[in-house]
Amino acid sequence: MEIADTLVAEFDVVDMLTTLAARCVELFDVDEAGLMLAADGVLQVAASSSHAMRLLELFEVQHDEGPCVDCYRSGLPIECEDLSVAHDRWPTFATEALDAGVAAAFAIPMRLRDETIGSLNLLRSTAGPLGIADTAVAQAVADVATIGILQHRLVEEGRLLSSQLQSALESRVMIEQAKGVIAATIGFSTEDAFEAMRTYARNHNLRLADVATQLVSRELPATHIRSAATGA
Repeated sequence: MEIADTLVAEFDVVDMLTTLAARCVELFDVDEAGLMLAADGVLQVAASSSHAMRLLELFEVQHDEGPCVDCYRSGLPIECEDLSVAHDRWPTFATEALDAGVAAAFAIPMRLRDETIGSLNLLRSTAGPLGIADTAVAQAVADVATIGILQHRLVEEGRLLSSQLQSALESRVMIEQAKGVIAATIGFSTEDAFEAMRTYARNHNLRLADVATQLVSRELPATHIRSAATGA
């Protein structure tokens, strides 16, 4: 429930991911957990169960090497039961992880259909497999988190689109009012008033909506618009 409720107003992605990392340590036979998310195709550390885990994840990102990097790029689970034999695969990461007391590493893709947005990373201080049951549940947890994040993104994009549409409608109303001001003040037709307003906006590198607002508020005299239209 903690990671699924993404539609409430107070939903916080960072808090959700931090909670998820902590719950993974409780749920699975691992000592540390963390999540990485991609921003413009670049992995970034999103949450960690501890400061030590965060440092190791940052090390992976900085050196572009490790289970989470391979997991994100392939969109497939990555399992390393024994990091002591992974030096050929991850020469830098394996050494750093072993020095930090990590013996096994697992990465679960955060993926929905063809879109992979990051990876869930699980580390353990003892070598050995994660286990079929834990792997399946970890993937389910990652899937739920992924759906939550993508749903939140859609909601935010929807809010932005709604705000943009409302702004466009308000701008249109202001422009119509400004056309009326010009027509009443200098006798232009509404069509000529609009063209004059647009010419003035372009000549002064201004937004049409801003010019309209200034005309309606009388900050910009309509005679300036006439000058722009006639070239006088």
